[in-house]
Amino acid sequence: MVSTLDDTKRNAIAAKLADMKLIQQLLIDNEQLFLRESTDNEISDRFRTMLDDDRKNLGILETVNVQYGIQQEPRNTVSEMVDKLRQLMQGSKLSFYEKVFQHELLKHQQVMSGLLIHKAAQKVGADVMAAIGPLNTVNFENRAHQEQLKGVLEILGVRELTGQEVDQGIWGRVQDAMAALTGAVGSAVTQGSDKQDMNIQDVLRLDHNKVNILFTEIQQSNDAQKIQEYFGQIYKDLTAHAEAEEEVVYPRVRAFYGESDTQELYDEQAEMKRMLEQIKALSPSSSEFKDRVRQLADIVMDHVRQEENTMFAAIRNNLSSDQSEQLATQFKAAKAKIQERLGGQTSRAGV
Repeated sequence: MVSTLDDTKRNAIAAKLADMKLIQQLLIDNEQLFLRESTDNEISDRFRTMLDDDRKNLGILETVNVQYGIQQEPRNTVSEMVDKLRQLMQGSKLSFYEKVFQHELLKHQQVMSGLLIHKAAQKVGADVMAAIGPLNTVNFENRAHQEQLKGVLEILGVRELTGQEVDQGIWGRVQDAMAALTGAVGSAVTQGSDKQDMNIQDVLRLDHNKVNILFTEIQQSNDAQKIQEYFGQIYKDLTAHAEAEEEVVYPRVRAFYGESDTQELYDEQAEMKRMLEQIKALSPSSSEFKDRVRQLADIVMDHVRQEENTMFAAIRNNLSSDQSEQLATQFKAAKAKIQERLGGQTSRAGV
């Protein structure tokens, strides 16, 4: 019987993603605190912009965690570190300069974690690269924030030590450093779009792209262990995706997409789930396995084409941008809960 994915490397990446999400919330909390403590308008404006970016990036990290498909808790050492830093930030033991200095170190940790995940994903699989793609925006903005924080620290540090202002031109130097970022670190740090939040079409399309890559990986591989690994991820991804759509998306679109068209989507996913269970009972080294996976891929891709060609158009025509983004948030939350449940079931069953 094909087991669901239990790959040490992929679980390690999932834990690192969970660490990043926890630290991202601390960054947001810090910046809210800094806005209350800052008396410098220029510095306050910088923190306000960072706070907007970091709130958006928390949503991106939540998307990446759900898209990745493996739910892990932050490591205990990271949770303990975050708790200690939160206490220090809220207390009076550190000066404003020292608090911002610790904040810059957290930004550095986020940058390095994001780059590490990117490089690890290149080694693990194309489906992992697809899942973490949105992380590039977070990597870029955290790196840009580092440059701004260097400027803030220079101003605060000179004031704290001398009571005087730094030389003019500091923000010009910061802008020059930020402009050089995109090509300096490589494809792991790339400028994202100005779009604030993903809509439901964006999120569903990410799922569609990832499962298509996994189907391709199976067909191209002759390694039974790797085939088992890829199908295990397909099984979990498609199950969570389908159940979240049926819980959140299809009931929302039924009124304007049409009863018959919406029911067709439900029926296609019922057939897909039936085939998933049948394939799971086969050996990945059997001659029948790839044939059945190919049949499943045909059904899934037909389903994808219907959603992207007609359901997405109906959503664009009937939901506002805010409504579509809200639907994406609801879908991600439902999918995360389903993934947690599936993870518990597969662990207990040894599947």
